Amino acid sequence: MDTDRIRQIVEAALLAASQPLSRDQLLSLFEEADEVGAENVDRALAELAEDCARRGIELREVASGFRFQVRRELYPWVSRLWTERSARYSRALLETLALIAYRQPITRGEIEQIRGVAVSTQIMRTLEERGWIRVLGHRDVPGKPSLYGTTKAFLDYFNLKSLDELPPLSALPEIPEIEPELRLESGTTPASGAESPPPETTTA
Repeated sequence: MDTDRIRQIVEAALLAASQPLSRDQLLSLFEEADEVGAENVDRALAELAEDCARRGIELREVASGFRFQVRRELYPWVSRLWTERSARYSRALLETLALIAYRQPITRGEIEQIRGVAVSTQIMRTLEERGWIRVLGHRDVPGKPSLYGTTKAFLDYFNLKSLDELPPLSALPEIPEIEPELRLESGTTPASGAESPPPETTTA
């Protein structure tokens, strides 16, 4: 199959998908007779990213795969298409999420000890419903408290490929209110999975 057709198929799939597509998912679009390998898909992705250099959208790789999205700097204008207010999160929720992201795996009690205040059940429920955190296991101490960690959906939402891309804590003197990422396609299915539980955890 010629290079142009491979690039067209990859581009069409990314535009049609409601969530990021991994390299393997893109490769599965082709049959053996097409004689398309991983290197062909990688070349198509690189060319598409280059094509977007002067456009209002960009091809971005996040934890779950690749997706097209509106450039962040254009959000103030494009967001006017939507009349609903963007979600705003309390400082307590953002601090809780930051602690889970940077200190995972971590228990609710440990979060409360660091923050010096109780963490409301509603905050933990909201983070789980958003698909940003999940239970990785349980601390091997009396009471077996749940250990929380972030998910691929968390990385996708914040435009990250891995936790290694989190900014250093020194760069976060204050946690600002967060605007959701503006996607070309509305409605995403939270990706499952997170970093593997460490040896000290025991699954329930």
